[in-house]
Amino acid sequence: MAQPPKEPVVAGLLLAAGGGRRLGGRPKALLEHRGRPLVEHAVRVLREGGCGPVHVVLGAAADRVRQEADLSGCVLVDNPGWEEGMGSSLRAGLESLASAATADAALVSLVDQPGIGAAAVARVRSAYRSRDSLAAAAYEGERGHPVLFGAHHWRDIAAGAVGDRGARAYLKEHEASLALVECGDIAEAYDIDTEQDLAHLE
Repeated sequence: MAQPPKEPVVAGLLLAAGGGRRLGGRPKALLEHRGRPLVEHAVRVLREGGCGPVHVVLGAAADRVRQEADLSGCVLVDNPGWEEGMGSSLRAGLESLASAATADAALVSLVDQPGIGAAAVARVRSAYRSRDSLAAAAYEGERGHPVLFGAHHWRDIAAGAVGDRGARAYLKEHEASLALVECGDIAEAYDIDTEQDLAHLE
């Protein structure tokens, strides 16, 4: 009897290494949201959106994050070069996923975007077709997060992820094969970058 097709494994990759330079050096992972560290909220969103396993890249105050946040069940990835920018965290996370060799795709989200919930994660995740898939949430047509990278892209994305650029250049080069998934009706793509932005936290 033919085996039913295997459900693809879409891992969540949470970039949570930022030091909150414009927030007076408060690590973003530990900002309080709904009574708990922001990183816990971001992990829950990935899981509720259908992603697993979840790899979390830590940098600023990594030891404190480990102590103060409940990240049980997550694979924790240390990025000693976190101050270089988001590119180094993306590299560290993709390398961690590649060495685990269990996921067909990575859905990448940022710890400082609490306005993006499980509904947007699930919608972008549903754009997975194969290990060649590339998809990103869009807000009124503008590309944003989360972003889905099929496993066949990981090595080349990691090679180009430098400074604060992450995968921007790679996605521009591969625009023709990138599926944009409109999420503006179910999510808000603001970042928590400045003191004023803290008003978005609950």
